[in-house]
Amino acid sequence: MYRPFLEYLEAELRTRFGSGKELPSRPIPAGLEKKVGKRGKNPATIESWCYQCEQLRKIRYTYIDAGESAQVFNSVIYPRHHYDIPLLGIDFLSFGKDGKNKILIVLDFQPLFRDEKYIDRYIEPMKKLRDDYKDLAQDLPMKFYDANQYFSKYLLFAKLEDAVSVENRLKLAYKEYLTLYWQMLEKAEPLEDQSDIQRIVKAQKDYDQYSADRDPAHGLFSSYFGNEWANRFLYEFLFEDAEPLAVAGAKR
Repeated sequence: MYRPFLEYLEAELRTRFGSGKELPSRPIPAGLEKKVGKRGKNPATIESWCYQCEQLRKIRYTYIDAGESAQVFNSVIYPRHHYDIPLLGIDFLSFGKDGKNKILIVLDFQPLFRDEKYIDRYIEPMKKLRDDYKDLAQDLPMKFYDANQYFSKYLLFAKLEDAVSVENRLKLAYKEYLTLYWQMLEKAEPLEDQSDIQRIVKAQKDYDQYSADRDPAHGLFSSYFGNEWANRFLYEFLFEDAEPLAVAGAKR
């Protein structure tokens, strides 16, 4: 269902940051690039890609294909530490049951800070876009996360009824949000003060820790690919700057 979204992102990245060619790869730990698993009678394949460029230190995306039972496209884009712009977060999920799809979409510029100046500069430009796609901003409660931490007030967050909405509405919104993010990155002024840069280093690391501690997808990974692999995938690839919960808790 979401392969066209992945392919569009790849094409955009090559055009804007790779001069039409492949971007430099960012290593994925051995054994985590691709995995085939099964939950009950349902086989699943998970595959991931990771790149980097002058402006972006980590561009990761993952696709889970479990046929009609599950389709998942997830991506987070991390700017380099001398840029203070938000992270770009994408999470599109579809789970099939009894011939019906349960579709959940999340798309956001994920803020690293909450001060007024930061919000005005990086989040307020999203307002017009969000207003154009109010049907994709349903003000749903968040079960695993605090909506006031690492999420903006203009995120797209919705449960959709069918694939028609994905094709007709989500695809348009997705392209416009990506375009706005690239424009924001182009205008961003690189930080030069080391204290400012270290503030971004800490903010991105804190984001990884927060996300790893609460990631609801870990259960899905475990059910298809086993708990050991899921733990490696979570801490060695998805959120590599995070520490396992027991380790992080002992240090706090």
